[in-house]
Amino acid sequence: MLNQSDPLDLVFQALADPTRRSMVERLSRGPVTVSELAKPLEMSLPAVVQHLQVLETSGIVRSEKVGRVRTCRIEPEALGTAEQWITQRRRSWERRLDRLGDYLAEQHPDSQE
Repeated sequence: MLNQSDPLDLVFQALADPTRRSMVERLSRGPVTVSELAKPLEMSLPAVVQHLQVLETSGIVRSEKVGRVRTCRIEPEALGTAEQWITQRRRSWERRLDRLGDYLAEQHPDSQE
């Protein structure tokens, strides 16, 4: 199911889970190994790897294996896509609210002080 979704859907699905958001928060400070990422989490290493797979499928995280060590890092472009979508929605609502405010001001000009 996850592999057939729109890229933006994959980002929001990945960020819907608090554990994955915590992992993204940690990775936003710089690359870390999977073991380091797993330390503060109260779950098994295989569970952490499953969460990382979701983040990688969404494009939010990239990992690289050198020898026996897998290092993960954030891919800001994927988060930028979500940010752009949210910004567009916010601007649309701000315009609507501004128009509503103008309309209300025209209907009740004496209440502006």
